[in-house]
Amino acid sequence: MTEPQNDTSQPAVAASPAGGLTEAEAAARRAAGQANVVPFTTGRTYPQIVRDNVFNVINDLLFALGVTLIVLGRYLDAVVAVGVVMANTFVGLVQEVRAKRTLDRIAILTRPRATVVRDGAPREVDPAEVVLGDLLVLHTGDQVVVDGRLTSAAPLEVDESLLTGESDVAVKHGDDEVLSGSFCVTGGGTYVAERVGAESFANRITARAQAHRRVLTPLQRQVSVIIRLLLAIVLVFEILVVVKSIVGHVPFVETVRMSTVIVALIPNGLILSIALAYALGAVRMAGKGVLLQQANAVEALSNVDVLCTDKTGTLTTNVLRFDDLMALDEEEAGVRQLLALFAAGVSQPNRTIEALRTALPAAPPVPVADEAPFSSKWKWSGLSFAGGAASGTYVLGAPEALVESVGGRAPQARARLDAWTAAGLRVLLFAGSAEPASFTMDEGEGPEVPPHLRPLALVALRDELRPNVQETLRDFGEAGIAIKVISGDNPDTVTALAAQAGLGSDLAHLSGTELEPMDEAALARAAEETVVFGRVTPDQKERLTAALHGRGHYVAMVGDGVNDVVALKRADVGIAMQAGSQAARAVSGLILMKDSFAALPAAFRDGQRIRNGMQDVLEIFMVRIFTKALLIAAMLPLEGFPFAPRNSSLLSLLGAGAPVVGLTAWSRPGKPLKGSIYRPLVRFALPPTVLMAALGLAIHLSVRFTLEDRYLTRHPGAGDEAALNHALPYAQTSTIVFLILCSLLLLPFTVPPTRLFAGGVPLRGDWRPTWLALGLAAALAGVLAFPFTRHLFELTALPLWAYATLAGLTVVWGLLLKGVWASGLMDWVLKTKPSDAKAS
Repeated sequence: MTEPQNDTSQPAVAASPAGGLTEAEAAARRAAGQANVVPFTTGRTYPQIVRDNVFNVINDLLFALGVTLIVLGRYLDAVVAVGVVMANTFVGLVQEVRAKRTLDRIAILTRPRATVVRDGAPREVDPAEVVLGDLLVLHTGDQVVVDGRLTSAAPLEVDESLLTGESDVAVKHGDDEVLSGSFCVTGGGTYVAERVGAESFANRITARAQAHRRVLTPLQRQVSVIIRLLLAIVLVFEILVVVKSIVGHVPFVETVRMSTVIVALIPNGLILSIALAYALGAVRMAGKGVLLQQANAVEALSNVDVLCTDKTGTLTTNVLRFDDLMALDEEEAGVRQLLALFAAGVSQPNRTIEALRTALPAAPPVPVADEAPFSSKWKWSGLSFAGGAASGTYVLGAPEALVESVGGRAPQARARLDAWTAAGLRVLLFAGSAEPASFTMDEGEGPEVPPHLRPLALVALRDELRPNVQETLRDFGEAGIAIKVISGDNPDTVTALAAQAGLGSDLAHLSGTELEPMDEAALARAAEETVVFGRVTPDQKERLTAALHGRGHYVAMVGDGVNDVVALKRADVGIAMQAGSQAARAVSGLILMKDSFAALPAAFRDGQRIRNGMQDVLEIFMVRIFTKALLIAAMLPLEGFPFAPRNSSLLSLLGAGAPVVGLTAWSRPGKPLKGSIYRPLVRFALPPTVLMAALGLAIHLSVRFTLEDRYLTRHPGAGDEAALNHALPYAQTSTIVFLILCSLLLLPFTVPPTRLFAGGVPLRGDWRPTWLALGLAAALAGVLAFPFTRHLFELTALPLWAYATLAGLTVVWGLLLKGVWASGLMDWVLKTKPSDAKAS
């Protein structure tokens, strides 16, 4: 594994290996600029939010056209056309800033912590308080927060995969360099800070990566394709408008007005509305105890159909309790004393050792001659004592990992082991020898079990199920998410606990030894069909996650330990516990703030709700945009234009802006469709778009030509241009009123409240979008009723019978649309079915 060359831009000021720096020395170095101060951000910065919301390419074009309209004296055109866009932008800007402030406050709780030695005593501090030359303490699962050099002699294993991309751990010894951003996997020790702040290796990598890398979610990528298509259409339209203006001698002010309408075809608020929906969703999830560390975690949650989880810390609490001990070939009192001394001598205690220390307090600890730290890879730990009554070598670990190396198999203990395992207890084997021995550490394989050990005792520890775990698992089932329990414990123990948690009484289970010889195809079948996996290694967890992903599943992984890191990174969504290791939190997209497994079902449903709401929004946008595009394409060869800039803004406001707010707020959870959005989007949007454009074109041309002929009849001396100028405002008003009415009727088709409106999508039973449509129809009536508002949106008063006719044609449009969907034509062409449109 390659490491960077030492950077000499910061002088390495050594600390006292024994006592570290004093507080006064640390303060002096902080004042000298030698502190580990780096920017702390979550998501986009405030300048980025303002830039992306206000000064994006589309808004810049509209601003330029607005300035041009002002120069040409078309002040109201500029104010209305740009003002509607800016109103939506301002609302999105305020909401996203509020969401960011909330998330920034919450995210501080998940930052890694550092243990420094100050004035001879260790204390936990924020990484920003570390200074050059500080002596830091490293425990199993801790993150290395600054670059440094080990001062402790005991070997430890470090995971540098986040820095190098290599999955193998590196064994570090005294005076070796450790890099910020790596994690201590096994063992522990101390190190001196040599490079801090922006000079550390992790921060240099982060700075380079952040300078050029922006990761888009699948939905964002697909929407980007749609927007690029619209950009191409707009570019073609603009070229045709320029040619038309030159050939037809169209006044420059009219050319700018037409360009404003064309540029508005690009849904500048669409990507921003998705980002805003994700930000608001993140705030809601934070209120439920789930912190999103990656923006795309909202969308990722909506697609999850398999949840892989460890047992400890998820199904069970993070607390182990000593339950019982069965001595083998020794007096129980003596074995208890040896086990207590063993627990007291371990330098890096885990939950098992802490449980033994609590239940079996030891006499003054015996000096340790050698130690083999526990690892989930080899599943045991060992100590060697060189003197006193406890002189000898002892190991504690999984019976399966030690039974081949430990003599005297104690067959009389088999019944007890099976009974404890069936009851869901965690069973360990304690073995020893009176001869002190050294543990041979192989860098690739780990330590070897010393020879001539004999079994001393079976030790039973009890996990506690989390409160309400049965209800939580039932909620997962209702959300359509399958559960896989993947643990390092005995598969029978895990199966018993899974059954107690409510996953079923007859669960298929496999052990890591059974998985090991399987090829990829067999492993994939096993991953699909099996619920419980026990005695698996971290690499096997990763293989199982990859196998499920290869079978077409969208996989989430819940973990809390270093042994879960590789699987968390491999999963589509990594979920960590706040009380888990820093390594697990760092690589996860979500963190359960209160270590509450029960928070996840609500988070999954919220993700589904956001994803389904955005599909509703896309449908509304696409129908409006492509209808306008078809009308513009049909009218370009003719004199005049189907819309004026201001009445086009009214269509955007009532037909898309207000409905989008409601659809986003009222969306419901439900399993979203997998894969591309294009086919279901086309299935829903194509019929209303074509029918609306065809009827809208017929309305526009019939009104225009009828009024032109009538005008020329009444004014024989008038020319064609005068007739067009008289007829065009009526045709534009008729067209825009019809399009707005159709857009409002589209709302109950998008969210059907009754079977009358079902066809494009399944029945929802939600009346709120329908009531919104009626309210917006009343708002349209109000705009048409008053001269001021008509003038504001460049509308012309029509007789009542004309409005009634337009309303009747809207009903005809709705009936035709219902008929097209009922005929199955779109399903036949696209090979889809009604339920493919969106989740019900």
